[in-house]
Amino acid sequence: MKPSLDENQPLFLQIAQIILNEIVEGHIKEGEQLPSENELSSFYTINRATVRKGLQTLVDDAFIYKQRGIGMFVSEGAYQKIVEERQKQFRQNYITPLLEEGARLGMDVQKIIQLIEKEAQS
Repeated sequence: MKPSLDENQPLFLQIAQIILNEIVEGHIKEGEQLPSENELSSFYTINRATVRKGLQTLVDDAFIYKQRGIGMFVSEGAYQKIVEERQKQFRQNYITPLLEEGARLGMDVQKIIQLIEKEAQS
């Protein structure tokens, strides 16, 4: 099932994010070839230049690489790099604010952990 695209976010960034998700979820492995620009543009019914821009952001960040005349491939180490970056974002976006709000409410780390465990069980 293809993910729906959000008109409130640049399409090229969404294409890049979809490919990163595919790598993290193990659907595309390191060293494997990505679908072509034409295939992606047809699949998502968007302009090929938009797809190219999304892919180029991944090349610029070294998640994928181009082989002239052949296509784009997932770089070695891409999975680990994506996971590390996302864990850092997760900590900044969720853990730090959670701990700060807990402290404002007089909760220590153990109390927050208890609440998380309780929520995970429900």
